[in-house]
Amino acid sequence: MTAPIPGLSLSPLEILAVLGALAVVLARWLAHRKAVLLTGASVVAAAGAALAATGLRWQLYSVLLLTAIVLVVALARRGRGRMRRRFAVPGTAACLLVLAATPIAAWALPVPVYPEPTGAHDVGSAVFQWTDETRPEPFTDDPDDHRTIVVQLWYPAEAGPDAERAIAGRSTLEESQAVTQATADLFGIPGFLLEDAAAAPSHAVFDAPAAPGRFPVIVFSPGLNATRTANTALAEEWVSRGYAVATVDHPYDAALTYVDGAPAYSRNTLNTTDEAEIAAINRANIETRSADLSFTLTQLDTVALAPHLDTGRAAVAGHSRGAVAALAALAADPRFDAAVHIDGGLEPTLMPGPFTQPVLSITSPISAAENPDYLPTLDAALALGPKDTYRIELEGAGHFSFTDAALSFPPVPSILGTVGRTEGLQRTADATAVFLDAVLRGEPTDLPGQLAQFGTLTSI
Repeated sequence: MTAPIPGLSLSPLEILAVLGALAVVLARWLAHRKAVLLTGASVVAAAGAALAATGLRWQLYSVLLLTAIVLVVALARRGRGRMRRRFAVPGTAACLLVLAATPIAAWALPVPVYPEPTGAHDVGSAVFQWTDETRPEPFTDDPDDHRTIVVQLWYPAEAGPDAERAIAGRSTLEESQAVTQATADLFGIPGFLLEDAAAAPSHAVFDAPAAPGRFPVIVFSPGLNATRTANTALAEEWVSRGYAVATVDHPYDAALTYVDGAPAYSRNTLNTTDEAEIAAINRANIETRSADLSFTLTQLDTVALAPHLDTGRAAVAGHSRGAVAALAALAADPRFDAAVHIDGGLEPTLMPGPFTQPVLSITSPISAAENPDYLPTLDAALALGPKDTYRIELEGAGHFSFTDAALSFPPVPSILGTVGRTEGLQRTADATAVFLDAVLRGEPTDLPGQLAQFGTLTSI
């Protein structure tokens, strides 16, 4: 796939194809229409062939098809003169609308570009599967089936500039495409709309040599139905700043993960409208996720990279449903020294128990506007903790501004807010780094003053 020009959503070859198609469409109105028609068609054919070899995006299908249709119509009318004006004018207008839709579609659903990590470290990655023999698998009826999770560890590495980068944080393109398709199915959208996201290179290098030193640990839970690579941009930024990050695939909750090589699809379906039953299902989901997070922290001491992981300095974090699970894990497991809660809605039935560790919560004003109970309930939960707990409302952020979806979803304010594709991610990374540096590394700082620069700060 050829890379888009910075600031645009189309690559040079794609722009060339659009311009060639434009010449084909307008040829009827020009003096040398035959020469323009054939030249434009030749340009589209050459650019299309090159794109097919490097990766043809779905946004260009209409350009190629339109060029072929116009060319066939023009050839069919050879010797019969120009098409009558009353047919040619609306036909040309329709063709121009189709061509205009191409850059619009490329802008709305672009090839994701993962932000370059700003820290000093390269990013290594490795995937593990662990089975907790003390817990039955809650999503199956087999009493001999124990809870198995899949965890991706992102760690400071010495990868070098020429190392092969992961595809969307995954080890293979095939796995990335399958997970993207499963995610699209859950959103109820055609999978081809997100196919660019499946092939975008991130910055991680699988099995890269670890950088010298021992690094504080962040255990991360993604949103409901989200997968371990849904927050790749945040994970890579944290790693570049000297943290090891373990992101968790919660099987049968994630859109798709692979357990013992077999696909495990999300089973988050509610077959009831009874509020008590729904509350019980949600509580069970949080309890399972919370236990997964604690189990992950335990297992990190068993991996070959353990000498580089300082699990004695550990934070738990999450987005959306994962943020709620992070608070539950913090209350249940004193090994976690802090929590980062990112825009997770707390129903009263999901209230965690008391906790003594500090928390940073980052929320979206759009989420608060959509649910008037959101902030009061969240603040009541945060008040169960110590006084060094803070909540930042990130101005202009939408619920998906904190995830990689910001890089590939349409920039609609109700989805991504108004902060742009990367600003929400960068400000979240900066704010959380200030907080984690203070609580895990003890770096002296005016924490409230530092956090206030990122949004409206509330001290709980």
